[in-house]
Amino acid sequence: MNRRTLLHTAGGVAAGTLVAGCIGSSGRTVTVDYAYYNPVSLVIREHGWLEDAFADADAEVEVEWVLSLGSNDANEYSQSGEAAVASTAGIAALMARSNGVPIRTPYIYSDPEWTALVTKSESAIETVADLEGNSVAATRGTDPYFFLLQALEDAGLTEDDVEVVHLQHPDGQTALVQDDVDAWAGLDPHMAELELEHDVDLFFREPGYNTYGFLNVLESFLEDHPEDLERVLETYERGRQWALENPEETAGILASESEMSRPVAERVFVERNDLSRPRPDDQHRSLLEDLAPILTAEGLVDDDADPAESVDDLIDTRTAAAVID
Repeated sequence: MNRRTLLHTAGGVAAGTLVAGCIGSSGRTVTVDYAYYNPVSLVIREHGWLEDAFADADAEVEVEWVLSLGSNDANEYSQSGEAAVASTAGIAALMARSNGVPIRTPYIYSDPEWTALVTKSESAIETVADLEGNSVAATRGTDPYFFLLQALEDAGLTEDDVEVVHLQHPDGQTALVQDDVDAWAGLDPHMAELELEHDVDLFFREPGYNTYGFLNVLESFLEDHPEDLERVLETYERGRQWALENPEETAGILASESEMSRPVAERVFVERNDLSRPRPDDQHRSLLEDLAPILTAEGLVDDDADPAESVDDLIDTRTAAAVID
């Protein structure tokens, strides 16, 4: 299956088929994503802690890392079964689950303010209402896209009132710089880079419209290899605690991995990430229930899907309880 197949067309039929590839006669591969918008994943990968966790347990498991450039990438990894563990925004995870991708969310890797609406400082656009008739770059199926939809609704507009140019996050950043679009639904770290290194304004910010960082696991992985998942979550807890205790060092890892400047990395991690609440709870459930109608209204889920009901299928409050302090 092509990894770029849309979630709508493939559902979750193939999910889980590739995450336990053979190594020799008895070994397996556990594939985990890393993302610049998930600094804890970078910390874990940098230190080799996940590999150590399986080695210490004498588990015949090889860890494979894949890069997600956005929630859409991560969802496609889950859809095709290429990754057992992948990191998305909360609303993107709900979209995937509603469309039949069998994922669950046992862990919250961040509570970030990672998206805002951005335009050049000399632009006449000062409010969301000013977007009417203008072009906005956004990555469909990701938090910035849903952030844009909520902002438009607040202003009495819909997606039909603007020209949404569907570009991956780095391409949206470039399009704004090159005047190919009038505005951009930005995502850190690319947004912070523009903010510090170019003459742009974050003209609409609303932290409550950011839908958390969800660490999603395939149900087949959870059910067939619970001991492997426990090691992954324990390692995430190790990475989270280290990042909390070493914010400057974490920013340095983010800068090195993403090839961004140190000031940009510090703005992303130190100023706009909160790692204090890793356990999924009723607050996350309530937020997704409130946003579920957007998925249906925008045609982002199958006709017979019920995103509100899928919230309960997605949120897993029990699995990580034993490993979270």
